[in-house]
Amino acid sequence: MDLPTQLLLSVFTLLMIIGLATAAQRLLGVRFGRLRTFLAALVAFGLAQPMLEPILSSLGPVGRDNPPAASAMGILLLIVMSVVLIPMVILVIAEALVPPGSVPGPLEFIRSVRGRLSRARRYSQITRIAIKHGLGPYLRGRGERLDDRSGKVRLARSLREALDEGGVTFIKLGQVLSTRRDLLPAEFVEELGRLQDQVAPAPWPEIERVLAAELGGPVDEAFAEFDRTPLAAASIGQVHAARLHSGESVVVKVLRPGIWPVVSKDLDIVRRLAATLESRTRWGRSLGLRDLAEGFSTAIREELDFRVEAANMAAVTASGGGGVTYPAPISAMCTERVLVMRRLSGRPVTAATPEQGPRLARDLLDCLLRQILIEGVFHADPHPGNLMLLDDGTLGLLDFGAVGRLDDSVRSALRRFLLAMNRQDPLGVTDALLEVVPRPEDIDEAALERALGQFMARHLAPGMDSVQLFTDLFRIVSAYGLSIPPEVAAVFRALATLEGTLVRLSPGFDLIGEARSFAGRHLAERITPETIKESATQELVALLPMLRRLPRRVERIASAAEHGRFTMNVRLLADDRDRRYVTGLLHQVLLTVLGATAGVMAVILLGTAGGPPALANTSLFQLIGYNLLVIAAILVLRVLALIFRRPRASDDRQARQ
Repeated sequence: MDLPTQLLLSVFTLLMIIGLATAAQRLLGVRFGRLRTFLAALVAFGLAQPMLEPILSSLGPVGRDNPPAASAMGILLLIVMSVVLIPMVILVIAEALVPPGSVPGPLEFIRSVRGRLSRARRYSQITRIAIKHGLGPYLRGRGERLDDRSGKVRLARSLREALDEGGVTFIKLGQVLSTRRDLLPAEFVEELGRLQDQVAPAPWPEIERVLAAELGGPVDEAFAEFDRTPLAAASIGQVHAARLHSGESVVVKVLRPGIWPVVSKDLDIVRRLAATLESRTRWGRSLGLRDLAEGFSTAIREELDFRVEAANMAAVTASGGGGVTYPAPISAMCTERVLVMRRLSGRPVTAATPEQGPRLARDLLDCLLRQILIEGVFHADPHPGNLMLLDDGTLGLLDFGAVGRLDDSVRSALRRFLLAMNRQDPLGVTDALLEVVPRPEDIDEAALERALGQFMARHLAPGMDSVQLFTDLFRIVSAYGLSIPPEVAAVFRALATLEGTLVRLSPGFDLIGEARSFAGRHLAERITPETIKESATQELVALLPMLRRLPRRVERIASAAEHGRFTMNVRLLADDRDRRYVTGLLHQVLLTVLGATAGVMAVILLGTAGGPPALANTSLFQLIGYNLLVIAAILVLRVLALIFRRPRASDDRQARQ
C-alpha cells in the first residue's frame, strides 16, 4: 500500500472515530470529556469488525451480477446502530464505574504528582521537627495522657518550640490557639502566648531587598533614618522604626520574603493534617480541628496583602477610636509587601500592671463592641500581639490585616440580640438570631428558644465564668443547622479571640457584666422617643405609595366578591428552573417507556415464527426485532447516562440561587 493510500485510510479512520464519538454523545444527551469519548469510540471502532463480521458474512457476496436484497437497508441500519451502540455502552459503564473527576486528567495528574512531591518534602520536614521536639507519638494519636501540671508544661513548651521552628504558618496557628482558653488547657495557652512577641526576625539583607523592590530605590533614599534592628517580629512580617525626610517618626512593616509559596503549601498541609487528626484522635475530634483549620486558612490569606491592611486601617480610623488609638497609614508609601504608618510610642500590652488590666480590658471591649454594633467596621483579630500599652496608659490597636464589615440590617439584628440577652428574653434572642442567620424552613423554633433560654440561665447568672460562652453558643447554632454568613462568623471569631485577650489582660474580668453595661450605655439610649419618631416617619414615607393605592384595591376586591366575579390566578411552575426540572423528569420517563416498549416488541418479533424471509436464516420480523432491540438499548442507555451523571458544582450553585 503506497503512502497516499495509507494517509487517506488514516484520515478516513480518524473521521469514522470522530463520527462515532459525536453520534454516541448526541444520542446519550450528556456531555462527556473529549478524551473519554474519543477512547470509547476508538475501542468501538476496534471491536466493530470482529463483532459485525458474522452479520456481514450472512449477506453473502455482493456484486454487479449479485445485487443486495431488498432487506439490505434494514441490515445496513442494524449495522450502523450496532456500531454506535458500542461506544454508548462503554461510556455509560465508565460513567457508572469511573465518574468524571474521580480520575484526574493528564495535566491534573502531572500537577498532582508535583504537588504531592512538594508536600512530601514539607511533610518530611514537619515530621522531623515534631519528632525532634518529642511530638511524634501525639501526631499518631498514641501520646500518653498527662494529668500533672509539669507534664503539660513540658508538652506545651515542646509544642511551642515545634511551631516556632515550623515557620510562619505554624507560628500564626500557635498565636490563634493561644487565645482559645475554651479549647486548650491554661498551660498551653500560657506557653503559646509567647509566640505573640517572641518570633525570630528575618535577616536584614532579605528585608532590605524587599524594601528596595517595593519602594523603587535604596532604603536610605526613601527614609531619613532606618533602624535595621526590628522593633518586633511577627509571623507575617516584622516592624522597623524609621523617620521620614519630613522628620515624622514612622514604623515600617515588611512582609517576610518568600512567604507566599510557603504559606500556600503550609495551609494545604494544615488542612490535611487537621482532617487526619480529627478522624484519628479523640482530642482532634473534641477540638473540631477541621473547622478550626478552615477558618484559620481563610483568615491568614487575608493578611498577606498590606494594601488591604492600609485600607482597613483607614476605614477603622475614620469610624473613631472610642478610647483606643489606631496608627494612621502613610498611603503614598504603602505597597503589597510594605506598610508605612505613623508610630505609636509604647510597649507590649503584656507589660500592663494588674491595676491597669481591668481598665484596659474594659476599654478594649467597649471599643470592639462599638465597632461591631454601631460603626460596622471592626478589627477581626484582637489578640494580645496586636495590642500596645501606650506611654499615656491607653491602648493602641495594631495589625488591621483582618477587618470585618457589617451592613446596617445585620448591625440592627445584633443590637437586638444583645439587648434581648441583657433582658434574658429567650423569645427576643431567638427572633434576633434568626434575623442574623438564614432561617431554615424546618427549624424547630420552640426547641431553639428553650436551648437559648438554658444557655442564658447557664452563662448570664451573676458570677458565672464566661470562658465557655461562645463555645456553647456555637454548639447551639450548629445543633439546629443554622448557617452563619461569613460576615457574622467573623464577628463570632473576633469575640471569641477577644474573650481570651480580656482574660489575659485581666483574669476574672466580668465580660458579661461589662457587655450588659455597654448595652445600657450605648444601645438602650438609641431607643428614645426621637429615634422612634424618626424610624416611624421613615417607615411611613416608604408605605405612603402603597397606602394611596390600598383603598382602590380593597374596593375592587369587594366589588368583585359582591358580583360573584372574585377569582384567584395561581401559576404553577412559574419558575423556569421548575419547568426545566419537570420537563427533564418527563423526558426520562418517556424515554424509559419507549425503551421498554421497543424492547418488548423486539422480543415478540424475535419469537414470532414465519414471516417474509430477509436473509437465509432470518425473517423480516426478526430483522425488525433486532433493530428494535438496538433502539431499546439506545433509549435505555440514554436514561442510564442521565442517572449516573452526578450534578456538577455549577448546577448545584444555580439550583441554590
